[in-house]
Amino acid sequence: MESHEWRERTEEGLRFYRANYHAGRWTFLKTLKTDPDWETVDPVPEELWRELRDVLWRKYQRKRCPWKYIEEIDKLLGDEPYQK
Repeated sequence: MESHEWRERTEEGLRFYRANYHAGRWTFLKTLKTDPDWETVDPVPEELWRELRDVLWRKYQRKRCPWKYIEEIDKLLGDEPYQK
């Protein structure tokens, strides 16, 4: 299982997101800095998919993530994948 995390500032406070890739499926979790429990995000909004793609793109450039993850998300979003 691979986990990819990012955070953003919201009106509620600092929100953390985690995307886990296991057995060919993505699962998304979120929490606030003040809340110790993670909650599942289902259904996943498009903006979270785009944030994950951005995180993976930056990791791919540093050779920390395989290209297939980015292609998979591009297909899911209906975007034309970039040809290497």
